[in-house]
Amino acid sequence: MRSVCLVTFWLAACGALYAQGPDVPARLSLEDALRIAETRNPQIVVAQQDVVASDADVLGASKRPNPAFIMSSEGIPLSQQNRPSFFNNQELAFGIQQELEMGGRRRLRTEQSQRGAEAARAFSRDALRQLRFDVSRAYMQAVLAKSDDEVARATLEEIDRVLALNRARYEQGELSGGELRRLQVERFRFADDAFAAELALKNARSALLALLNLRPLDQPFDTIDDMLPASIAATMTALPEATASAVGRAFTSRPDLDAARREQDRAEAGFRLQRALGIPSLSVGAGVKRDFGANGFIFTFGVPLPLFNRNEAGMARAGAEERQAAARLTAVETQVSLEVQQALNAVDVSRRRLGYVEGEYLKSAREARDIVLASYRSGEATLIDYLDAQRALREALRTQNRVRFDYRISLFQYEAAVGTPPPAQGKDLR
Repeated sequence: MRSVCLVTFWLAACGALYAQGPDVPARLSLEDALRIAETRNPQIVVAQQDVVASDADVLGASKRPNPAFIMSSEGIPLSQQNRPSFFNNQELAFGIQQELEMGGRRRLRTEQSQRGAEAARAFSRDALRQLRFDVSRAYMQAVLAKSDDEVARATLEEIDRVLALNRARYEQGELSGGELRRLQVERFRFADDAFAAELALKNARSALLALLNLRPLDQPFDTIDDMLPASIAATMTALPEATASAVGRAFTSRPDLDAARREQDRAEAGFRLQRALGIPSLSVGAGVKRDFGANGFIFTFGVPLPLFNRNEAGMARAGAEERQAAARLTAVETQVSLEVQQALNAVDVSRRRLGYVEGEYLKSAREARDIVLASYRSGEATLIDYLDAQRALREALRTQNRVRFDYRISLFQYEAAVGTPPPAQGKDLR
């Protein structure tokens, strides 16, 4: 009883530890997030086990049919008097029978399974490609939420400073109570924006933890990568590469395209296997026969007569699967070309949009706010003018964050579409 209790406690403890998982690093980089996801994400485990299962199929397909042991007994008398011994009073036969597969069935069966295993490996690499993109996007969403939270807090702090100044002016009789109340109401709106930004930040971090399979999902951590590092900002002058070059690299590197080709090879091998299954297999056997006390050897030979079934259905189905695999390959090639083109379009537009936003737009919004704030403090501008300028600057900063996010995601999208990182960022290959 004590041992059972100990085992139960141990299993419960292990289950609790697995459910919680390790703690997330206090300062999490994008590379750390990718590394953790590659080792802990359950979808990767599923893909890896598909590879293990397909390797098992290859092992099973390469095996020969097992021989069969045959024993028969004939001529046992039911009413004979003074019966001889059991082995001398009937016909006994013992033998071994082996099926001989014709048409290269075992070779074709093994080839089909090997193509399936290769496709499973390609699908596993594709699952990793998609996971890396999902984790990169989720990480940058957390960075974006953090930036928006900082903007909301900074804006609220600025409003609080102006509110404190207006309270002093109100106490000195230089400001009406209505204008002070108006500013207090506007302060509540900016505070509500700060709460919304805080919620978005918490949800973004929880979503990233879920991808990393790190529980509980409310663990505190801080992202340390910038939205737009200097190394990436320096490469914004040109597209990563020309469309034709990018599509060519994608056709070489994309694992889902490789998987589609392997599936087509598997379907072709399956058709040849079904055609070989229409050839009858032979069975040969040998053994010993004891005929009422006399011993002798026996040999058997058997072949099915293909009178009613020549595996027409199997060949028709395999032919349909072969045509389906060819059509899927064409569809994947088209989809890969589309994803590459869309990724290049996203990089180009996001790059030019970011240059515009971080140029005149953000600069003008900040200068306008500073001018209106100085005028408002000197009494030359109204409260409405100041609030409008503050909202415009807040929206400009949020727009900058989102444009940086879109540009960084477009680079991740390009990398996922091509299947490999760009060969020479910043060099115009057009």
